[in-house]
Amino acid sequence: MNVLISGGSGFVGSALTNALVKKGYTIYVATRTAAKQSKSDSIFFVTYDALDTLPEIDAVINLAGESLFGYWTEEKKERILSSRIDITQTLVDFIESRKKRPKVFISGSAVGFYGTSDDKMFTEETTDPGDDFLAEVASTWEKTARSVEDLNVRTVYTRFGVILGNGGSFPLMKLPVKLFVGGKIGDGSQWISWVHIHDAVHSILECLENDQLTGPVNVTAPHPARNDYFMKAIAQSLRRPYWFPTPALAIRLALGEMSMLIADGQYVIPRKLLHTNDFKFSYPTIELALKQLHPPA
Repeated sequence: MNVLISGGSGFVGSALTNALVKKGYTIYVATRTAAKQSKSDSIFFVTYDALDTLPEIDAVINLAGESLFGYWTEEKKERILSSRIDITQTLVDFIESRKKRPKVFISGSAVGFYGTSDDKMFTEETTDPGDDFLAEVASTWEKTARSVEDLNVRTVYTRFGVILGNGGSFPLMKLPVKLFVGGKIGDGSQWISWVHIHDAVHSILECLENDQLTGPVNVTAPHPARNDYFMKAIAQSLRRPYWFPTPALAIRLALGEMSMLIADGQYVIPRKLLHTNDFKFSYPTIELALKQLHPPA
């Protein structure tokens, strides 16, 4: 089975590529710098303007996009949005151009779709996006991918929470704790909807192989944690003190609009995955996830 992946060399993409290769898939990674990559017997690299040279593709997985980290100037926000829309549209055009179209299109998204709230619970049945910048990005991203549904291609929107692993945002989140200055952000009541990288990858595999999964799929652990609990659990797993709360105002002044990634949150439940008989979370609680990431000495 041939799978085309955009963003295949990123934190999630590289972990997913390795998992797919172990299962016997042949991977084509769409990149802007194919000549600089080292191919293998199962992994090949192709530039976006050469997608029409590919053999028959059974599935397309879209994980590419500008990093959210960095001060959100208007120029940065434009790159965050346009990078996702442009690459998604390129993949949509590729799928439409194929004589034999892929069976499934899995397009990345984020729990930012729902906006932020301290008291609401969000599931895939929540249809109205929030009213902030990240909600705009996620909803526009999904809308761009949605035209593939009209091509009779099963389409899934994987709404990722904070992914815990050795890449992505997690190393930055735990850095203050490692430096002995860890503590809650603001009053610590904001929810963090997170997922271990292992479960994130296996969620994508489930979306790839389970024909019953369509539309939005929340890729989050079934037990979100409030910021205070989350940060305290990190401190305990790293055997560090937990005593320096950071005022939310200081975060907002230092990071600007990007501070919403830290100072705000949402309570998201992965209802579709929980109702899928063959899928089980390996790390459903923050304690289990951190025990794997920070094993006792």
